[in-house]
This record gives sequence, C-alpha cells and structure tokens, in this order.
Amino acid sequence: MEDFGPPRFEEFGPLLIAGLAESYTDETSAGIPAQWQRFVPHLGHVPGQMGGVAYGLLFPTAIPGHWDYACGVQVSDFADLPAEFQQFSLPKKKYAVFSHRGYISTLRSTWDHIWSKWLPESGMRISRDARIERYSETFRPTEMGGVEIWIPIAR
Repeated sequence: MEDFGPPRFEEFGPLLIAGLAESYTDETSAGIPAQWQRFVPHLGHVPGQMGGVAYGLLFPTAIPGHWDYACGVQVSDFADLPAEFQQFSLPKKKYAVFSHRGYISTLRSTWDHIWSKWLPESGMRISRDARIERYSETFRPTEMGGVEIWIPIAR
C-alpha cells in the first residue's frame, strides 16, 4: 500500500513548456506511455531546453472524462522548435505538491488518492490550470520515485 503523506505547498512559475500534445478520454489514456516514447528521443535536444526535468501537463476540457495531455520540457523561448511541438505558457500559481514514491506504473494510484481522498478532505478548490507531473532529472522508468504531481490551487 502506497504511503501518500501530506502535500507541500509551493508557488511555481511562470514557465514555458514545449513538447508533444494529444487529446485523451478515460478510455484512451492508455496511449500516454506511447506519447512519452515518441517524446523521449527529443530530451536534451529541444532548442532552448532548460535543465533535464520533464513535464506531463494535463489540461481539463469542458467535456467530462476528456483532457489534453502534453509531455515536454522547460524552454527559454519558443524559437526554432520542431513543427510537431506545441507551446505552453504556465502562469505563476500556488500548487499542492504530492510525491509519488512508487513505480511509474502505479502513478494512477497517487492521482486517485488526490481526487478521492485529499481533495474532498482538504476543503480546497482546484483551478482550471494545468495539472503537472514533474519528472526529476534522476527519474528512471524502471525505478521507484522521482515523480511529483503538482495540483493548481484556486485562490
């Protein structure tokens, strides 16, 4: 059983992210790992890339059970990006930050904990901004940890 622990709270941003984006539903979300497989060869080679942290961005849509997902990296600007890349400007926000201590294959359990337990008990409201998966420079898909989930808090 995963030990979720309480979140920490941080101000984060603004941030420019460039990467690959696709739309998903609850039924098609199994395609996200394949999206990452298409993006990973770009790591370290994205024009203007800053650092080695990778990001998964989840954008809610107006349709329940649908969202847009992007995998990308922080960039200094949007110049000279590959044609297939999308551009995202994230504003400065306050986030509840959750550490995922398990394998990447169990990341959904951390998301489930956030929505089904923490959020209802916290009394907080979530903003419509991107939810962020932050993959540290030391993240390895075959090892535990190295991933955080950043939930934007409404003011």
